Amino acid sequence: MSEVKHVIKIINAAIKENPALVKGIKAVYQFHLKDDDPDTYQFVLRGENSYIAKGVEEKADCTLHMKADNFIKLAKGTLNGTTAFLSGKLKIEGNMGMALKLEGILSRIKVP
Repeated sequence: MSEVKHVIKIINAAIKENPALVKGIKAVYQFHLKDDDPDTYQFVLRGENSYIAKGVEEKADCTLHMKADNFIKLAKGTLNGTTAFLSGKLKIEGNMGMALKLEGILSRIKVP
């Protein structure tokens, strides 16, 4: 399993086991991960009905474009979202306010 898929699996399990991690968040985050094998994932956050899907299932509130290795670093907390954005490692389309909330969400989920 690729490291991206492993990280996605951990995040998905965490939000299913503990919906309080995304309490009060109603958003669809779409990640376009660029690498040798580009992929798109959606984080559909709706409390107890939250899930992560591969591909595009819903209209995204916020779309993030980044390399897969930077996504892994962001999920693990070793890459600051604002720093990634300002350095060009992350491009954002859509609701910037939602993008700012994402780092807080990911910081509640411990990805080893």
